[in-house]
Amino acid sequence: MAEADRVDTEPITVVAASAMARRAPATSGAVADPAATDVLERLPAPAVSEQASDDLPSDPRAAKRALAAAARERRRYERQEVRRFTKRSRRRRITWAVAVGSILVLVAVVAGVAYSPLMALREVRIEGAQRIPAADLQATFVDLMGTPLTLIDSGEVHSALSEFPLIETYSTETIPPDTLVVRIVERTPVGVIDTGSGLELVDAAGVVIERPEARPDGQPLIEVEGGVADKGFRAVAGVVRSLPADVRAQLTRASAATADDVRLELVGGASVVWGSSEDSALKATVLAALMRAAPPDTVSLYDVSAPTSPVWR
Repeated sequence: MAEADRVDTEPITVVAASAMARRAPATSGAVADPAATDVLERLPAPAVSEQASDDLPSDPRAAKRALAAAARERRRYERQEVRRFTKRSRRRRITWAVAVGSILVLVAVVAGVAYSPLMALREVRIEGAQRIPAADLQATFVDLMGTPLTLIDSGEVHSALSEFPLIETYSTETIPPDTLVVRIVERTPVGVIDTGSGLELVDAAGVVIERPEARPDGQPLIEVEGGVADKGFRAVAGVVRSLPADVRAQLTRASAATADDVRLELVGGASVVWGSSEDSALKATVLAALMRAAPPDTVSLYDVSAPTSPVWR
């Protein structure tokens, strides 16, 4: 061959199969999940040693087969990594789904039981009633019998108990599956007022508790000018409620010309000058001590209007 026909060419570079596989886009088993794509991007690139580069086949067909094998190996590796990553993700989703589903089922079961006939009202238990017959109180709840406890409205209970003026306060408690407990506090009487048309046993708020024929034992006769609406009545009521039980048992009369001039009368005729209703607790303690030191049948007057300087004679 003549020198003129010779053409100089650059040598053809053979690229390592593993490197080409790393650059070649996946044609089969492509991953559409962004999370999986992120995993693939973070996969380490296989290293190709110099010895492996020297061992590459020189035959183009052999090189092509080696490149295809490397690509298959790469895809297999990628699929394994994607499955490993998505398995953890699926497991977390399944765990959350099971937890949320369990809570929803529990709520549904509780709600179903709470509003079912199993929780219907069948018994009303009355506690604290003394003057009011318990049977009368229970009779007011007849219309609520059979109603699920969770559906018993507080307004309905208030409406049922408002028929009894002797009730000062009350509280309720539901005891599953079928019991309503009603605890009441009855009004405490402070004395009897003579209205001219009869006697009325009243509490500190002036609410009529009873209309007795005669003054009940242990209940003083209250004498004030303006009746239960008068300030003198409120002062007397506060004083009577502050008295210890043993002192109050000996009280026969309580009067007040003004709110600052409360006077008491004890069994045997002894009088008590109380003054205003201020410091009633201290005055009651002082009066009890005076009565122990000098019983009412031995004196005619106790003056506790100045509780730090009491006087008796």
